[in-house]
Amino acid sequence: MRKNARDRTQSLAQLGISRQEVRQIAYACAFCVRAGKIDPSDVLLHMCIESTKGTVSYNDLAARIESDTGIGVSRQAYWERVDQTCILLFQQVLAHVIDSRCRARKELAGEQVKAGPYRRLLLQDSTVIQLPARLFAAFSGVQNGSSTVCNARIQCIYDLKAGTFVKFTIDPYSKNDLRATLEIELQAGDLVLRDRGYFTVEAVCQHIDAGAHCIYRYKHKTALFDPCTGEPLPLLDLLRHNRSLDMMVLVGTTEKLKLRLIAAPVNEETANLRRMRAKKEMKGHAPSQELLALMSWTIFLTTIFDPVIGFRQILALYGLRWRIENVFKTWKGYFNFDKIHTVSTAQLHVLLTARFIMITVLYRDLFLPLFRLVAATTDRVLSLMKFMRYISRNIARIPEMIACTSPSCVGFHPLLLYCVYDKRKRPSFVTQAERILAEIDELMSLA
Repeated sequence: MRKNARDRTQSLAQLGISRQEVRQIAYACAFCVRAGKIDPSDVLLHMCIESTKGTVSYNDLAARIESDTGIGVSRQAYWERVDQTCILLFQQVLAHVIDSRCRARKELAGEQVKAGPYRRLLLQDSTVIQLPARLFAAFSGVQNGSSTVCNARIQCIYDLKAGTFVKFTIDPYSKNDLRATLEIELQAGDLVLRDRGYFTVEAVCQHIDAGAHCIYRYKHKTALFDPCTGEPLPLLDLLRHNRSLDMMVLVGTTEKLKLRLIAAPVNEETANLRRMRAKKEMKGHAPSQELLALMSWTIFLTTIFDPVIGFRQILALYGLRWRIENVFKTWKGYFNFDKIHTVSTAQLHVLLTARFIMITVLYRDLFLPLFRLVAATTDRVLSLMKFMRYISRNIARIPEMIACTSPSCVGFHPLLLYCVYDKRKRPSFVTQAERILAEIDELMSLA
């Protein structure tokens, strides 16, 4: 007989999904064909919880579920069920969790970062994780005569304004950012911040067609033309002569697209650091003299044509992109993305998707509400990295912390002890983002 059914139902609710919804998804994707000993809700719940600790073996999964439910199923049975239908189950649950959180807080859109003229502020980036060599055929990597390193590339899209994850994908290492650049669903009023690896004329056209904006760092050797004469623009000569630029240009060799190019010089120390990094990343190949010279400027291409938004505002907006780098650092540091033993392709997809479900829940339903609670009731600022480190080591405290709504609640006090920044004068990231967007909003309203 199953036990702790009420506790497990409550735990699923904290993931943003009910047992009935899990069952419906399981039957729809053929994970379940008829009633049996293996309950999809149990597999989902325990895989999500255990995935934060590292790789979940079938033996551990079977033992954990038997301990919690009283129903004993062999590890071989779970091994047989982790197949393509199981991947679909977890992917659809992840989509449901992301969507349910967006719908539940639709009336609070922009609650993490208020103000600003943009409907969503989308950050996209990718990170690479190392996998067992046996998965090389499925995920590729780096190989030479003496060694083989298998990698996977995780793409993530995050809405900074609402504080929600929009999309995750698990791709082969060979699928670089350029190949993923069009795989983003845009809405009118979006502002998208991505690094130069995603830049193509086709991608920018996609933004314009959707009524969205984008900002990119200039990618070396991007073809630029004078919009009046159609002649190629000598970018380096223009920068040396004018020091700063704010002009319209045509971009692309075949389909020429009108964009705004805006640039300003950087100090010599920053320029030299860029050159050192470029030489290191070229791995023995010498960067061209033109590329090294261009590193004395910060250059952007953008669809934001409004002249009241100058270089300082564009630079500040683009600087918000680094938030996703902090998110990746948190994942790798505290959710054991480096602990993946010899697994099958299907088990890897299920394991990583389970972690994405947990990350979505922990960030949206724990970190953000408690961040606001700490800020509203104390003079301290909750640290994302310290908070996720604490949660990853105290998984059992998640239910009581989700229920925490006031400083008197059990579970609030440890945050002040272990999860806040040391007192400092520098404003929090959210405060900085709000100031930037509020300034731009005001400039556009006065224009």
